[in-house]
Amino acid sequence: PSGCGKTTLLRVIAGLETADEGSIYFSGEDASDRDVRERQVGFVFQHYALFRHMTVFENVAFGLQVKPRAQRPSKSEIADRVHALLKLVQLDWCADRYPSQLSGGQRQRIALARALAVEPKVLLLDEPFGALDAKVRKELRRWLRRLHDEIHVTSIFVTHDQEEALEVADRVVLMNAGRVEQEGTPEEVYEKPATPFVYSFLGNVNLFHGRAHRGWLHVGEGVALETPEHDTTQDTPAVGFVRPHELDIDRYGPGQSGIRVQLVRTLLVGPTARLELEREDGAGLIEAEMPAEQYRQKRFREGETLVVRPRRLQVFLNPKDKTPQVAQAA
Repeated sequence: PSGCGKTTLLRVIAGLETADEGSIYFSGEDASDRDVRERQVGFVFQHYALFRHMTVFENVAFGLQVKPRAQRPSKSEIADRVHALLKLVQLDWCADRYPSQLSGGQRQRIALARALAVEPKVLLLDEPFGALDAKVRKELRRWLRRLHDEIHVTSIFVTHDQEEALEVADRVVLMNAGRVEQEGTPEEVYEKPATPFVYSFLGNVNLFHGRAHRGWLHVGEGVALETPEHDTTQDTPAVGFVRPHELDIDRYGPGQSGIRVQLVRTLLVGPTARLELEREDGAGLIEAEMPAEQYRQKRFREGETLVVRPRRLQVFLNPKDKTPQVAQAA
């Protein structure tokens, strides 16, 4: 989330900030005391940071031209490398243009080419698509994923967009208040959240506050949800997490188990139906999702009494109050 320390961590890795404690390692070597130039890091900022008075070619070549004389490539080598990079980012046709003549997506690709020109050991990207519209963001992150697979440079991509992180990354590090909450593959952090915060942050969730006792989470008067993994737990404060698409919904009938709700509102968003449900015990709202076609077949009506049952319930015992604001059913 915003303010958790993502950008600060990138700046520490790059050598632009000094860490209060701990060390920075590149390829197994301690780089904590190296200055920015010695670390060989490429940095791509959210707002491009291109030089407006320079052409695209000059922007990409800049990092090579300011190298110490002993390390600086020849003019012909610089030209060859710049043209190769512009071809790589699919903008070789605009070498003589200025940044003001390019779209936001094109500018960000030029910024990436400039960062790659110095052949960095590590590429740092600080919310590089944050200033772009949703459609361009989606196209660019898929392009970046393909580019990364082609150039094989270790990259750290900072974003507060959960979908972006899950789509682009090989491994996800989720931070909160300056600390790492969980690290793992996109599938691991989404399917097996380590903490209530991770569960709440990655996608929409419904929260059920209650007490766990002998394999059941009691979340209201006469309402209990089965949680067999806690069959030895004795009357312990707990919170259950259920994602909107992990709820089964049926019309209420005598003898049915589950949570009785009233359908308050339905919103059809393309292929998905989003249902706003109010618990009959007055304990709050529940958000649910189902395929729009299934919703049409069931012919639910607003105001109708329904029953919801979690297909999958993740329960955390003795939860700390560290979860962000989400849809709650308590």
